Amino acid sequence: MNPLLASVVALTLGAVSLFAADPATKTPAAPKAGDPEFRKYPLPVEPDENVSYGPHRMQRIYFWRAKSEKPTPLLFYIHGGGWSGGDRSVVRSMIQPALEAGISVVSVEYRTIKDSTADGLVPPVKGPMFDCARALQFTRSKAKEWNLDKTKVALAGGSAGACTSLWLAFHDDLADPQSADPISRESTRVTCAAVGGAQTTLDPHQMRAWTPNSKYGAHAFGISWDAKKKISSFDMFYAERERILPWIKQYSPYELVSRDDPPVGLFYSTPPNLGKDEKDPTHTANFGVKLKEHCDANQVRCELVYPGAPNVVHATDIAYIKAALRPELK
Repeated sequence: MNPLLASVVALTLGAVSLFAADPATKTPAAPKAGDPEFRKYPLPVEPDENVSYGPHRMQRIYFWRAKSEKPTPLLFYIHGGGWSGGDRSVVRSMIQPALEAGISVVSVEYRTIKDSTADGLVPPVKGPMFDCARALQFTRSKAKEWNLDKTKVALAGGSAGACTSLWLAFHDDLADPQSADPISRESTRVTCAAVGGAQTTLDPHQMRAWTPNSKYGAHAFGISWDAKKKISSFDMFYAERERILPWIKQYSPYELVSRDDPPVGLFYSTPPNLGKDEKDPTHTANFGVKLKEHCDANQVRCELVYPGAPNVVHATDIAYIKAALRPELK
């Protein structure tokens, strides 16, 4: 074969081997759930940035830049999925309203419970929660490059992402001013949080008292059902509660509430039914009722919204966020 032709053939075959994961179609295989490039829903506009904030493949940030000559506020979104699934694309309905209001957007991917377990993190929920804290610090470190006002940051998310958002909102600042790493020196404190379907505690005693048929949270602490004894994971969780109480207190938003915390908005799709079984105990407004009581007692502003709720000021999470970050817009 002609040497030049041989080189061309070799290059072509190399390209096929690199990019054609499916030999039948010669096109790259679609990303699967659990891959940072996977997304369940189409996005109204592609992100301006897609960057890594850590060494793990799931530690990625997707950034949409609001057009502005001045530094813009930031909506920092954490997706739900039980810390086991979900992806950045659930932010889709908030992107355009935020950008139109001059608010830039980040949607973050993070290690799942499975990833964290494989990495030896104890308890497993430490992975997704501290990943999101690091992602927030990383985003703040990009303030000049991305034209951000890092003093104006709202957290948002649904379900487990809502739980993580509240954990961050109520947690003491995780910044380390003495760190040699400039990202670690960035603050994790925020302006507000507006969340949907949040689990506000990871204490099985509280959950069962508020909603008797509760069944969520065991996986966060590495507890699974006992097939031999035929005991459910939640019953195992309940039984193990005293042993893991320090972890429960460390990772439950409810436990971290203090007077200096930012305001929060809690949004639920059904009215509360405190002390009764719920159709969806994992996302019940009972969580919101009890957190609001606790916030009120600690003088932390908390707005609770559900169908038929009294004194609603902001009907949606994005309305709450726009009012907090861009109060001058009426």
